[in-house]
Amino acid sequence: MPQITVIVPVYRVEDYLDRCVRSILEQTCGDFELILVDDGSPDNCGALCDAYARQDSRVQVIHQENGGLSAARNAALDWMQTHSQSQWVTFIDSDDWVHPRFLELLLQSALEAGTDISVCGYVRTGGEPVQVDEKDLIPAVYPAKEFYMQFFVNATIACGKLYRRKCFQKHRFPLKKYHEDEFLTYKLLFESGRVVYLPGGLYAYYVNPEGITRSCWTPRRMDAWQAYEEQIAFFERLGDGELVKFRYRGYLDNVRDNWQAALESPLTTPRVLRQMKKRVRRMIRRAWHKGCIEFWFDFDILYACCPLRTRLYRLLLERTGGNHG
Repeated sequence: MPQITVIVPVYRVEDYLDRCVRSILEQTCGDFELILVDDGSPDNCGALCDAYARQDSRVQVIHQENGGLSAARNAALDWMQTHSQSQWVTFIDSDDWVHPRFLELLLQSALEAGTDISVCGYVRTGGEPVQVDEKDLIPAVYPAKEFYMQFFVNATIACGKLYRRKCFQKHRFPLKKYHEDEFLTYKLLFESGRVVYLPGGLYAYYVNPEGITRSCWTPRRMDAWQAYEEQIAFFERLGDGELVKFRYRGYLDNVRDNWQAALESPLTTPRVLRQMKKRVRRMIRRAWHKGCIEFWFDFDILYACCPLRTRLYRLLLERTGGNHG
């Protein structure tokens, strides 16, 4: 039986799927099974998936009605639990691709370090080849907290990681959510306690101009705020004030970015802005009481969302010499 299950959700990626699948089938570590989940793709992706399965016995295909990225990943995880004895699992998005030694190095690092999760670096690319420096393939072990705070993006995304099977015994990705990784990956990280990390860019993240994260801003982008609030509650239960403050700061930065994007989006209605203001006011109150408000947070947002507190913020800015750093 294969050691590793590779999960690839597939939806409207007819132009990119072959690059992704070939990068997996040509791995130096061949001890894997590849699950392609055709998530109701309206193009030719379903037929392409079936063709790969006919050509290579390591490929399994699941066809299902469109349910989104989380539903596709969950379907593959459920299949793995029922039909496979593999002890490791990894996720690769279907418009991305991986280095030929991606599986080999992540598995080797995890086994040598005795960790439940191994992580590699990623490189954003518009399609150009990715070069990896050998000096960046030296693994290092990090406690979960240190890795989360020092390499936040790597810690958050579900891809670019190899997980021990048991990580998903009681966890699945949340359905119908944008930023689904934000709801789950941190839990796996902190439950594992520590990770091994190879900084080399073994995972190529394709900057797809038609991809979900680059499309026009919609109110669903605020799903991330729910995820941040859940993370804050998780860290509060851990009793770690440093992590709480770290996550509040990231929340504030995201509010700033989403506020500006919402103001520029044709999909933003007055009702949506009112909802955003209400949520931002609530978040600011909580962050204020936790001592997490500092002055990189844009004054325009504070004024728009919390006009009654404007004078207080002006006084504090004056007291700090107007330092926004």
